[in-house]
Formats: sequence, C-alpha cells, structure tokens
Amino acid sequence: MASLRDILANNLKKYRHERGITQAKLAEKAGISTQFIAMIELSRQFPSPEVLDQIAAALEIEAYQLFWVPPSPEDAMERLHRDIVRDIRQVCDEVMERAIDNTRR
Repeated sequence: MASLRDILANNLKKYRHERGITQAKLAEKAGISTQFIAMIELSRQFPSPEVLDQIAAALEIEAYQLFWVPPSPEDAMERLHRDIVRDIRQVCDEVMERAIDNTRR
C-alpha cells in the first residue's frame, strides 16, 4: 500500500497535469515556493494543513481529493464478501433464535 506522502505526490501531479499548469504556476497560485511543490511531488516534503488548503484552492479542488485513492475492484469484492457473510450470519442467528423460541413453547 502506498504511503500518504506517495498518494499526495501522485494526486498533486495528476491534478496539476489535468489543469495543464507547471509547478511554478501552481506555486505562484498557492503562495508557496516552486521548490516546495517539487519536493511534495517527489514525496520528500509534507505540507502543513494550511498549505494543503492553499494547494487545493489553487487547483480548484477540495483538500481531501489530494489524498483520495479510488477503490480497486479487489477492494469492492472484499467489501461485498464481508457484507454477504455478515448478512448470512444475521439471518442464521435470527432463524436459530426463532427455532429455540418455538421449542420452548
């Protein structure tokens, strides 16, 4: 699994490229140095929450989007499996409780 720094670096580059802006232009819009943007994109620096907000505003996104990783198909299947197993257990528990109640009558 990728580190938080790597996720930030990849998403920052992705959003910057999607908008067709250079590191220098992003840095100017965010009010920080070009070198700092480069260090974030190389996973060598991690910005403060305030700087994250500035970068997100400059990219015209929400700050959380800098850390969002879309779920993989494997993750979706694992969640589905857990949900199905949970539901089956719940149904089995309910059936067992009813059966026990019926035998006590």
